[in-house]
Amino acid sequence: MFIVLLVVTFAIAVIVSFLVVILFRKSIATIRPRIVAEEISRAWSRYLTFAIYVVGVSGGVRVWDLEKYITPRPKEAEAIVLNAERWTLEVYRTVIGTLQSIAWMLLVFFVFALIAYVIVRGLEARHSTPPAEK
Repeated sequence: MFIVLLVVTFAIAVIVSFLVVILFRKSIATIRPRIVAEEISRAWSRYLTFAIYVVGVSGGVRVWDLEKYITPRPKEAEAIVLNAERWTLEVYRTVIGTLQSIAWMLLVFFVFALIAYVIVRGLEARHSTPPAEK
């Protein structure tokens, strides 16, 4: 039963990550040409998509929390039983954990993208204004 739970939580984390990638694809495609050169912007987007999947799955599938279903606790003789209520709770934790991890990653990405955008705009403004005559 533990293996099934592990596979189900992994699948849910991948599906939620996929939905987030679809949801943010347009925003990322709009931001990236302003920050990085066109030659590397596609690779940069692919890396960001990969990072969303990795962060989403690692945040959603909490192996160290799932160990309680196969390892007895110190004061108990048996491991916790997987029943319908526990399944519901684990599915909910997987969805929330995946979304929370991706949200933090995207927040960091967009903060750095905003900083980079301001720097790029500042450099563009500096180069477009003619030098003052003496």
